[in-house]
Amino acid sequence: MAAYAAGPISSSVSPQACSRSGKGNDVKKLVKRRTFLKNGAIALGTVAIAGLPGAGAAAARPQAKSRVFFTKDLSVDGLLRIYSRINEGLTGRIGIKLHSGEPHGPNILPLELIQGLQPRIPNSTIVECNVLYPSPRQTTAGHLETLKTNGFDFCPIDVMDAEGDALLPVPAAPAAARAASTPGAHLTEVAVGKSLPTYDSLFVYTHFKGHTMGGFGGSLKNIAIGCASGRVGKRQIHGDGWPRGPLFLERMVEAGNAVTAHFGAHIAYINVLKNISVDCDCDAHGVKPTCPDIGILGSTDILAIDKASIDLVYGLPEARRHDIVERIESRGGLHQLEYMKALRMGNDQYELIRV
Repeated sequence: MAAYAAGPISSSVSPQACSRSGKGNDVKKLVKRRTFLKNGAIALGTVAIAGLPGAGAAAARPQAKSRVFFTKDLSVDGLLRIYSRINEGLTGRIGIKLHSGEPHGPNILPLELIQGLQPRIPNSTIVECNVLYPSPRQTTAGHLETLKTNGFDFCPIDVMDAEGDALLPVPAAPAAARAASTPGAHLTEVAVGKSLPTYDSLFVYTHFKGHTMGGFGGSLKNIAIGCASGRVGKRQIHGDGWPRGPLFLERMVEAGNAVTAHFGAHIAYINVLKNISVDCDCDAHGVKPTCPDIGILGSTDILAIDKASIDLVYGLPEARRHDIVERIESRGGLHQLEYMKALRMGNDQYELIRV
């Protein structure tokens, strides 16, 4: 595990990965939006929003739908209530995968929402990997200094690729997924931080927001690009020249599939829908959010939680969701959900349970 290293931080560079240029095709966007809203659970009001049942009732209920827990309470209390519903499989040595952001990042999650949770997770360590784009976080020393600058000096930190890479196999895609994607463009293995396999469990703690390459960054992006090693894994996912589009999104999903398959039942997810800028936290100059704060979601199903997050965004009045939806659709971001479903990574049918 890498420890904090002293030394100055180099000046922040607006990352290539988070530029704000590019527009999608208006007609395709309109069709995509109408199709998604037609099928979206929140938009049509078809998802059950139930009171939290007793433990016995929960155990007896048939699990035709995945459970996604939700609160509008964006406080440490609300966060802890959600965490208590999804942490059963988190045992042993636990990595907390979050996005710690560029130095003084304008839209990163408030530090109290991390400080209020990490001490409640026994034997836990915040884990990150170095980045590929120009940034202080391109090197382990610079990354550790950035973490310290942003206040992450209250708990153990592991820059997982500080000593190199480990290879995780990507599960073979079902025949239907192979037929729906471009042959020869996908991963059979992905390079992750060398220390990732030393953890027994992974808690994926995600700031949900926009992303210039993926359209949005949810739990999938957090583990796919976030656990990939800076020098090797991230290059495998992005490809030469950093192209956008379905091939990038499918490689990202497959990298995430390698991580979820590795941890099995010992992985859980929280998405915090706050400070929802169109830009990722990897942009040191991310624009101010125009989307309102929504709440906190938790699940043990990665597809269900990212789908529920998208549904909640699309359920907002058009004027309030416009910018983030434009970012999602102009990058084809909903293909993340489509391809996760094709790879059988989870269930896009869910019950939203208020806690």
